[in-house]
Amino acid sequence: MTPIARRIARWVAEQSYDQIPESTVHEVKRRVIDTLGVAIGAYTAPPCRIARAVAESTHDTHAGTVWGTTHSSRPGLVAFANGTMVRYLDFNDAYISAECAHPSDNIPAAVAVAQSAGLGGKEAILGMVIAYEIQCRLCDAGALRLAGWDHVIYAALSTAMAAGKLWGLDEDGLVQALQMAGVCNIATRQTRRGHISVWHACAAGNASRNGVFAADLARRGLDGPNEIFEGSRGLMNQLCIPDVERLKLAESGHYRVSRCHIKAWPAGTFAQPAIDAILQLRPQIELEQVESIQIDTCEAAEAVMASEPQKWRPASRETAANSLPYCCAVALADGDVTPDSFAEERLTDPQMFDLMDKVKVAEDPELNRRFPEGIPARATIAMVGGRKVEQRVDYPRGHIRNPMSDDELVAKFRRLADGMITDETAERILAAAWRLEELTELRDLFEFGMIHPDANAAAMRPRALPKKLVKTDDA
Repeated sequence: MTPIARRIARWVAEQSYDQIPESTVHEVKRRVIDTLGVAIGAYTAPPCRIARAVAESTHDTHAGTVWGTTHSSRPGLVAFANGTMVRYLDFNDAYISAECAHPSDNIPAAVAVAQSAGLGGKEAILGMVIAYEIQCRLCDAGALRLAGWDHVIYAALSTAMAAGKLWGLDEDGLVQALQMAGVCNIATRQTRRGHISVWHACAAGNASRNGVFAADLARRGLDGPNEIFEGSRGLMNQLCIPDVERLKLAESGHYRVSRCHIKAWPAGTFAQPAIDAILQLRPQIELEQVESIQIDTCEAAEAVMASEPQKWRPASRETAANSLPYCCAVALADGDVTPDSFAEERLTDPQMFDLMDKVKVAEDPELNRRFPEGIPARATIAMVGGRKVEQRVDYPRGHIRNPMSDDELVAKFRRLADGMITDETAERILAAAWRLEELTELRDLFEFGMIHPDANAAAMRPRALPKKLVKTDDA
C-alpha cells in the first residue's frame, strides 16, 4: 500500500487553482476577512507584541509581512507572529469533527510563504485550500484530545504542505517536508488544561512556524524519517490515531474550507451554542430573579470547558474564554460576549462569581448523539418562584448550518478594526480581500499600519494566577 505521507504529497502536487470551485474561492475570501479582523483586534495583546518583536528582530526584504506593520521577516517567524494575533481572541474559525481545530491558523503561513515566493492571490488561495483540507481531514480521521495530544500537531503537517506547494516542491520533496514536520512537532494538550496561559495564543503559530521550517529544509534537499505515519514509532501508533490510514482528501471536489464555522463570539468553540441559547433567553428573565442556570451539552463541551476547577474561577482571559460557566454568566449579565467581556475588571467582578455559582453543567446522552454534526447545548434558567425558561441550540450563529452572511462577516471585521486602523484602511483591506484572486502583489492586502498601538492594552494585560486557585488537573 502507498504510504500515507506519499498519498498526501501526491494529492498536494496534483492540486491547481483552476480545480477550485468559485464557491470555495468565495469561502476562502470570507475567512481571510475574518482572520484579518481577529488579528487586528488582538494587535495590542502582550503575546502578540512579543511575537511581533521576535519577527521584527530579523529583516528579509523578499519575505512575508508582519501584519499591522510594513516590516518583512523570515516566513516562519512571520507565520508565528501573525498566527499569534489570529488566535489570541479565540475568535477565529473552527472545525468540529473527531478532533476539533481552528483552520484559519493556516492562513498566516500560506500568506507568508506566498509572499516570500513572489506569488499572488490565486496561489495564496490554493495554499490555504490545501492547508485547510489536510488539517480538517486529519481531524476527521483521528482524535488527539482523548490521548492528551493537541490539535496543533495537525497544523504543523498542513502548513508544511501548503508551504511546500507554494515553494514549488515536487512529490518527493513534499514527502520529505511532511515527514520532517511530523517527527518533531508533537504537542501536548497541557496548553488547554487547568489555568490557561497566553501560550494558548502561540501554540498554533508555533506549529505553523515549524511546518514552514520543515518545507524550507525540504526545498534545500534535506530528507526526513521514513514511515512517519505507519512506522512502529510513527504518528498512528504514538498518537493513537489508526484511522488516519483511511484518510481521504477533497472527495468529488468538496473542499473542507467550506465546512468550517465562523465564530459569532470570542470564546471557545463549545461555548458558542450555550452563549446563543442564553442570549435568546435573556429578554425573558430578570437577572436578579435568576435562581439557577442548567447547561446540558455534549461530552466534549463538558470535558473541555467545565471539568476542571479553574474553569469555575478563571483567573486569566484565556481560561475565561474557555470556561462554559464564565461565558454563560457574562452573556447573561451583559447581553453579549465581546473581547471586553474578558477584561480584568470582569474576571474579578463579584457578580460574575455569583452567577457562575448558579451554573450547573451536565453531559446529556441525547445531545452527544448530535455531535459533531451539531454543537448542541440546552440552557434552562430557573427563577425565584419556580418559573423556568429553556432554549436548545444545535447550530449556533456562524455554524455552517446557520451561517453568517457576508454583511454580518464584514460587520464583525469592522467592529474589531474600529479604533485600531483608520476607516479608510479598513475599507481598503475589505476591497482587496473580496478580489483576492485578482491580486498579483499580496502586500496590497496584508501590509498596513496600525493607528492606535496602545488601544485596549489594559483590557488585554495578563494576570497572575492566585495561589489559592493553583490545582492539578485531577483536583
